[in-house]
Amino acid sequence: MKEIRFSNHALLKFKVLEAHGIIINEEFVKNTILYPDRIEKGYKGRIIAQKHLDNEHVIRVIYEEFPDCIIVITFYPGRRDRYEKD
Repeated sequence: MKEIRFSNHALLKFKVLEAHGIIINEEFVKNTILYPDRIEKGYKGRIIAQKHLDNEHVIRVIYEEFPDCIIVITFYPGRRDRYEKD
């Protein structure tokens, strides 16, 4: 398994979301990458992994994959009805 690293922006995102009452830990983000409910192609070859967060929300993790590691660029919660249209 490739090492999963977090960008400075992604590390800051944990604190920003916590300030808004949304607690997401590194393990959940890693599990979203390893066991996603959905995968999409993102901007400039990035990958978007999506997983259910609760009944109304998903978490979306944007990352880049390299031969030796995966770098998490950012992640954010979103409403299921926006991202699960099909």
